Amino acid sequence: MDVDLTKLIPDIRKLSDMREVIFDRGWLKNAFDVDLYYMYRGVESKNELRYDITVIPPAFLGSEFVKTKGHYHLENWQETYTVLKGTAIFLMQKLGEDGNIFDAYAVKTERGESIIIPPKYGHVTINPSETEELKMANWVSPDCKVDYSPYEKKQGACYCYTKQGWLRNENYKNVPDLRFEKPLKSLPENLDFLKQG
Repeated sequence: MDVDLTKLIPDIRKLSDMREVIFDRGWLKNAFDVDLYYMYRGVESKNELRYDITVIPPAFLGSEFVKTKGHYHLENWQETYTVLKGTAIFLMQKLGEDGNIFDAYAVKTERGESIIIPPKYGHVTINPSETEELKMANWVSPDCKVDYSPYEKKQGACYCYTKQGWLRNENYKNVPDLRFEKPLKSLPENLDFLKQG
């Protein structure tokens, strides 16, 4: 689906919107407020689903590669993402009944590849490139509600992707080893499962 983003006005996520989830606290103390990524919501609607595009230019947040803020979907909502340009790392995490992280996995996704966010998993998207913009699209129900607070309380996800590689976030207890999964080569034709929360 070709979309001319120059004719649309995005929601902009600034560094000041992300203060609670930045891993490198020392860097943050002296950082200037800048635009980090751009969310074009409701670019298209089809079959009771909303199509959004997010653009994440390359950047570092101190030692950490630029990322989205991270959120959980309330209830059992799912969401799909497809990379349109660049490379994305999708970092998923699931809370157990005891409030600790039960599962954590990452999916490196290239142009044309997709992922499905499973029910009850929080997710963060990382642009792991020092030079290339990431552009990705998602399908989601307009009824899907999200919760940023678990990420804000722990200063981000249970893992951070930095210049040194993956680092555990010490604000979490009992974090499992990070596992790695492969992306989908394409999305299912029928996305009706996204309409069930």
